[in-house]
Amino acid sequence: MTGAGDGILAVDSGGSGLRIVVGAAGSAESRPSAQRESREPVRTGDRGIDPGHFMEQLAPLVRALVAETGVGPLGTAVIGAAGLATLGDALRAELPAALTREFGVRTVALVADAVTAYAGALGPRPGAVVAAGTGLIAIGTDLNRWRRADGWGHLLGDCGGGAWIGRAGLEAALRAHDGREGGSARLLACAEELFGPMPQLPGKVYPRPDRPAVLASFAPRVSACAADADPVAVGILRAAARHMADSVAAVCPPDGEPRLALTGGLFKMGDPLVVPLEKELARRLPHARRVPAEGDPLHGSVRIATDLAAGSLTLPGDERMLCVVNTKGD
Repeated sequence: MTGAGDGILAVDSGGSGLRIVVGAAGSAESRPSAQRESREPVRTGDRGIDPGHFMEQLAPLVRALVAETGVGPLGTAVIGAAGLATLGDALRAELPAALTREFGVRTVALVADAVTAYAGALGPRPGAVVAAGTGLIAIGTDLNRWRRADGWGHLLGDCGGGAWIGRAGLEAALRAHDGREGGSARLLACAEELFGPMPQLPGKVYPRPDRPAVLASFAPRVSACAADADPVAVGILRAAARHMADSVAAVCPPDGEPRLALTGGLFKMGDPLVVPLEKELARRLPHARRVPAEGDPLHGSVRIATDLAAGSLTLPGDERMLCVVNTKGD
């Protein structure tokens, strides 16, 4: 266990960059000492998430916060990272030792971003969380093991997420452009306003390395059209709600009264998406208690770090989802 006087480092690494918190291990997890961020995402390559680039991004932020707060030494680090479950082998192999060399960290938890989203939303309680932004994943636990559903990326899954909604909206726009059934003139007008003439759309989408974000950028237009009662847009968001409910039903504990929370920027679209989703959840999971998310994935990283430093972490371990490494003896 990390000493009570040691500091904690909590990290949230995602598609928009890094956010980090440095604080005292004994401080309230809801009031971290200081926070900084980098807007450059960590690279991925043949080895998955690049641990060298991760440290290049992380180290200057940590040094600045340690100097600013006077917190130290850093005994515990929790690294929440998007893609860790499927692209994290190099990160798991190299990052703990790098954190020990650089900052003297003794205990490192490598945590999938779905787990930090869960911890931020619900804390150490049984339940399920739908995390929806550009992509979508559902995660649940009975505090014995983790279950996840979807999160397979925009080509193979993420059904109901922002990229999925945006792609469905653009398909409806193209149908209207072609004169095929299932098209929407409203969505066509929105697509032309955002992307220009439809014949140019494939060239503006397919070559982009940030294609999921480009597709997701159209999701708010779908929501706006649904709010104005466009039937095609309404149907897209109802289908998205069904996909989300499918995923969360696959991971929610079947017994007791598990908590169920929604987290992620996609839900800022409001009623056009949330109302049909609430209906689906009530129908599919009547035993689950809907609660508001308490915090975001960075808040979840702080929670895990605080509990890990205190020796009170009760979330289940998992080789790919939540792996704790002791890098150096006390």
